[in-house]
Amino acid sequence: MTAPRTPAPAEPETPEPGFVGLHHVQLAIPAGGEERCREFWGGVLGMAELTKPPVLAARGGCWFRGGGLEVHLGVERDFAPARKAHPGILVRSLRALAARLEAGGHKVTWDDTFPGHDRFYAADPFGNRLEFLEPHAARRHD
Repeated sequence: MTAPRTPAPAEPETPEPGFVGLHHVQLAIPAGGEERCREFWGGVLGMAELTKPPVLAARGGCWFRGGGLEVHLGVERDFAPARKAHPGILVRSLRALAARLEAGGHKVTWDDTFPGHDRFYAADPFGNRLEFLEPHAARRHD
């Protein structure tokens, strides 16, 4: 009599690939622009500067985090600002953010054409386009 055969172990299932979030957005800056980044991303926008790993710090640039957003600012040799491509950044208190940017000397351009959101455009100190949005449902009704 033969012993019952044990079935071969099943091959592990490979899950379907899927997106789970956005780790960071990278924007280009000119060489030597780190202090202006600190003034804008840290000072005006209130984000915390992160310490870059040493091997990456040698390349220049700087990283910031605030809320669920991480922005990496990397030095690009032949820098040209991104005037069309841009991150769309979801925020709370959009109007307060616009006031903060304007108080810091940064132009804000409102645009009411995106359904379900209030939004405006601004630029970083180097001319990179930035979009800031707040869903209508998030508006406070005072």
